[in-house]
Amino acid sequence: MKRNIRETIKVVFWAVAVLFTIFACSGPKEAVKIEKNEVETAAKDTVEYELETFDQQFESWYKLHDSPSQYRSKEYYEGWNQRYVSAWNYNATNPRSGWQFETVIGYDPSVDYGLELNHKLFYYFQYVENVLGIPVLSGGPDVVNF
Repeated sequence: MKRNIRETIKVVFWAVAVLFTIFACSGPKEAVKIEKNEVETAAKDTVEYELETFDQQFESWYKLHDSPSQYRSKEYYEGWNQRYVSAWNYNATNPRSGWQFETVIGYDPSVDYGLELNHKLFYYFQYVENVLGIPVLSGGPDVVNF
């Protein structure tokens, strides 16, 4: 009887170890996606953009750290986002970089995404650098309260 229990425990242990390894090795395929939502109104057609992240921990973290008192100008966020996206996309397309994310971020500097989306994207980069500890852009902004 003891031998059967030991063997069962070994099998369960190895099954959990294999599942954990598979889960740990499967990195995020898409990290950030910017989608266009077309909204029709009686007066005019407008376009709204939405930032989708595929990291539930970021969404929780963002809700805790998002505060209008921390908002800067839209131009501030656009400037940093252009630099971050450029560095991110370079790392994502450079096989020698050892980058952990495969997705290229489709951020077009000529498009007006608005303050809210630029703010959230900027904070996503801060989350990746300061919480996950993955450097994206050297010499980034000095942001406190992370």
